[in-house]
Amino acid sequence: MCLTKKSVAMNKDVEYYDELETRDPQARLDAQFAALPEQINHAQRRSRAFARILADIDSASIRTADALAQLPVTRKSALTALAKQDPPFGGLATAEPGEFARVFSSPGPVYEPESHRPDYWRLARALFAARFRRGDLVHNSFAYHFTPAGSMVEGAARALGCAVFPAGVGQTELQAQAVADLRPNGYVGTPSFLKMILDKGAEMKLDTTSLRKAVVSGEALPPSLRAEIGKHGVEVLQCYASADLGLIAYESAAKEGLIVDEGVIVEIVRPGTGDVVPDGEVGEVVVTTFNPDYPLIRFATGDLSAVMAGVSPCGRTNIRIKGWMGRADQTTKVRGMFVTPTQVAEVVNRHPQITKGRLVVDRQADSDTMTLYCETETKGTPGLANDITASLRDVCKLRGEVVFVAIDSLATDGKVIDDIRKYD
Repeated sequence: MCLTKKSVAMNKDVEYYDELETRDPQARLDAQFAALPEQINHAQRRSRAFARILADIDSASIRTADALAQLPVTRKSALTALAKQDPPFGGLATAEPGEFARVFSSPGPVYEPESHRPDYWRLARALFAARFRRGDLVHNSFAYHFTPAGSMVEGAARALGCAVFPAGVGQTELQAQAVADLRPNGYVGTPSFLKMILDKGAEMKLDTTSLRKAVVSGEALPPSLRAEIGKHGVEVLQCYASADLGLIAYESAAKEGLIVDEGVIVEIVRPGTGDVVPDGEVGEVVVTTFNPDYPLIRFATGDLSAVMAGVSPCGRTNIRIKGWMGRADQTTKVRGMFVTPTQVAEVVNRHPQITKGRLVVDRQADSDTMTLYCETETKGTPGLANDITASLRDVCKLRGEVVFVAIDSLATDGKVIDDIRKYD
């Protein structure tokens, strides 16, 4: 998808990065799903991994959310194995390393490309929403070494016409001194490190009051930490991005959820599956990107979130998510065996009578126990319980109990496995 760079003034003195942010939601969906078949076809033709993953898919037929939801999910946890099979990018990229501008490394290792396109990671939209503008000096304290975070911010800032101080990580005293000397307008980095810089500046009796705005990411931003930073006169907004996908969602001045970026399609699915959950229910964030260089289709991030109702009070009309709500990988060990959400999903899918399942792991008399709670339309029979128990034993290689419960009685917190064991 091609994003314009025109900002338009709207009511209540709110500025928008471009007209895409305020378009009619149905028009947005129509545009995205009109462009999606070509992106899928591009991935099939140019990405060796997706040539395999989507081998039997007719790209021209993927024109609705329901059709997209039928495609296989590629999980972030699989990237290391893919990279070993087809180094260095796991066959996901559409070009070789020397054709990119930069190549980065994340733990795994997982290698991520950055192309020559301006604002490759699309973070300019998040910075613009936080009132970063041409002529600002940005104190960028994300790492420049190995990982792409520093470059992600720099590309966005430069696209907006901002100058960048490449501070990187560590050396808190020098960072505070640089803020006092250079008088940057804004900060980008983790919120905890911003507080450390501001506190160190106060301890050293330095003037850090030039900082008035910040975009933070990489860790949680609890209200208490936002308030502490706010005492220094800095307005803090969050963005949600990754080295694989670039910007996924961002916060506006309204501070009511994270608004999904215009360059991706976000789904929330039940962990361990590709099944989309109802709006409001917690599940795993799955993203499809329109990036031609690294065309990830239904990429499961491993993060939990939920779709919020309505649109943001700031006037941006894309869907909102609640932000980071934990990790979807609820793998646990029971009696020496690993049990995963994918295994639980396989057990549930074997029995169409089950509309939703939740495996509770507990401990009684120094022994681990497993109980699969199953929502069913009608009261389950002993025969069905025996069949499900057999499936548990077959898939998980462990014995477990089955309990039938009413529809909508299980929590909607994204948990497929709930490990409630306590060890005194």
